[in-house]
Amino acid sequence: MSGRVFLIGGGWDAAEVYEPFLRAAAGGGGAPRVGCLVLDEGDGAAQFERYAAALREAGPCTPVPLLVPLGGRWEPEAALDGVDGLLVCGGLTPAYQDALAGCLGRLPGLLAARGVPYAGFSAGAALAARRAVVGGWLVAGVPVCPEETGEDLAEVEVRAGLGLVPFAVDVHAAQWGTLPRLVTVVGRGEVPYGVAVDENTLLEVGAGEVRVSGAGRVHVVRPGGDGGVSVRAYGAGEVFRAE
Repeated sequence: MSGRVFLIGGGWDAAEVYEPFLRAAAGGGGAPRVGCLVLDEGDGAAQFERYAAALREAGPCTPVPLLVPLGGRWEPEAALDGVDGLLVCGGLTPAYQDALAGCLGRLPGLLAARGVPYAGFSAGAALAARRAVVGGWLVAGVPVCPEETGEDLAEVEVRAGLGLVPFAVDVHAAQWGTLPRLVTVVGRGEVPYGVAVDENTLLEVGAGEVRVSGAGRVHVVRPGGDGGVSVRAYGAGEVFRAE
């Protein structure tokens, strides 16, 4: 597990959720260069500018566009040259997983070797997990969350992720009603445990613990006996163990 991981559950109303990431990227001085990995579905430049504006509002920095065409694969080695922090942005989570599929095993080591912190927004947060919940709204044909949250998938899918954190991540929890999806995959044993994150809410992961900040809450889902689970919510300023 990396000690320099920042996960944002989505939302655009709280630029301050980027501040801890920017401080880590700056390393104690200067305005960091932040690579913004954006899946380009035809409006990549406009989407990049949206993230760049949020980052600049949070603090001094130089956002750098890292656009990947839909259906393309991202090669991180050259893209990370001269970058002080990496923000993997939001959009269709399965498509982001496809774009990163060729470097899932390499990227964590590259980030660690170069001292580059990772931030994930929505899709980018979900993919930080070793086993990533990428979408879907049905389990064996039974709805577990709203259809519009399915990310162009019907059945819920769990795919290989980056392994930056030991838990699965679902996002837009309160706003999209995705907590039941995470409860289902934890209860079925498809992930070891999970965290559902509200919008405008940040998880800062490091040294075996996770700190919550921002406007919303996070919901930690752990397996219980006989397929059951336990759910505990945490708010800003609270900390839980990452195991």
